[in-house]
Amino acid sequence: MRRFLLLALPAPVFFALAACQPAAPDPRGVARDETLLSVNASGRADTRPDEARIQLGVQSIAATSGEASRSNRDKMDKVAAALARLGVKPDDLQTRNLTLGRIDYGKDRGRFRADNLVEVKLRDMARVGEAVAAATDAGANLLGGPDLRISNREAASKSAYAAAFRNARARAEAYAGAAGLEIARVLTIQDGGEYGSPPPYARTGNMDAMAVEQSAAPAAPPPPPSAPFSAGITTQEVRVRVDFALKPK
Repeated sequence: MRRFLLLALPAPVFFALAACQPAAPDPRGVARDETLLSVNASGRADTRPDEARIQLGVQSIAATSGEASRSNRDKMDKVAAALARLGVKPDDLQTRNLTLGRIDYGKDRGRFRADNLVEVKLRDMARVGEAVAAATDAGANLLGGPDLRISNREAASKSAYAAAFRNARARAEAYAGAAGLEIARVLTIQDGGEYGSPPPYARTGNMDAMAVEQSAAPAAPPPPPSAPFSAGITTQEVRVRVDFALKPK
């Protein structure tokens, strides 16, 4: 059987012993003689797009639904073959809209119209203009885009991440110097993600149908094959928050 001995200590002795215990750590991660500084900063990176997505399609009008459908299919086969000769793979073609119906207005009232719209992924930026020309020559009479993208955005953003941290540290050094302090260490780094980046290009069925309807009206001929195409530069901006511990110099 264990026995415990309780001693009643005078108040001054009790508080003296309590003062010898180590202080609880600051939840912010700074020591007693340090100052917490939180900095928000951004970094930018310029990257040349390496992928273009173009909406190409065929619209056919005929006396019967079967004739309009067959004509549309034959023209789309020719468009796909023309793109294949330029290195466009089957997996780089995605159907975006298919419609077949009777026309109830205008000079073609009572006839049938078939529409087929595909999204073409082009990986060779030097041949985008050539691909558009080849598709229109093969029979494509609906055209939209291009939507320019960076296939590996994470890799392209690495330099922006590094620039954001460098900017945060430079700002922290300026604050510390003005306060007569210096950076002791980095406490936390919080990624703020991309800032102001454009949303991915996407069309739903309703939007595709609207685009086709608008294209159905008489329009100017497609641009000539020599029309220039420029990929330009895409700027990515990321944000970061860094917590620094500052100490006296």
